[in-house]
Amino acid sequence: MIIVNAGKLMLSFLVADSYTSKVRQMKTTENNQIKYAQQHLANERTYLAWVRTVIAIVGIGFLNTSLHFTMGAQRNQTVDIISIALGVFACILGFVIIVLSTFAYFHRKRKIMNEETFLPSKAQVTLVSSLMIIIILFIVLYFLYLES
Repeated sequence: MIIVNAGKLMLSFLVADSYTSKVRQMKTTENNQIKYAQQHLANERTYLAWVRTVIAIVGIGFLNTSLHFTMGAQRNQTVDIISIALGVFACILGFVIIVLSTFAYFHRKRKIMNEETFLPSKAQVTLVSSLMIIIILFIVLYFLYLES
């Protein structure tokens, strides 16, 4: 009788141990899913931030060009060319940024799925920053030639 009770006790320990390990495994899987969901959502937020940036940049280009030609101020061929160049460059910059950010989004998504380590993109930030400096120079040139 003692052997039977010991066997039942041992069986109950095995069942409890199996249940505990399954619960731990489920919690680990759930934590991993939450971690990856957070990474995917952060990746999507970053992409949408780039899209908002593109909308602002292209909007600045259109606004500058349309205001220049509808203000009715004194016309100067150099200022007209700078205004058109600023509008076109803003559109080109917007196109470049949206293409780069789309590639970066899918690249990071693939890295998240393959559980690879994160490496920040220095080249993309440097390129966009350089192009933004060029837009600022166009704006400064525009206002300098507009005053003269």
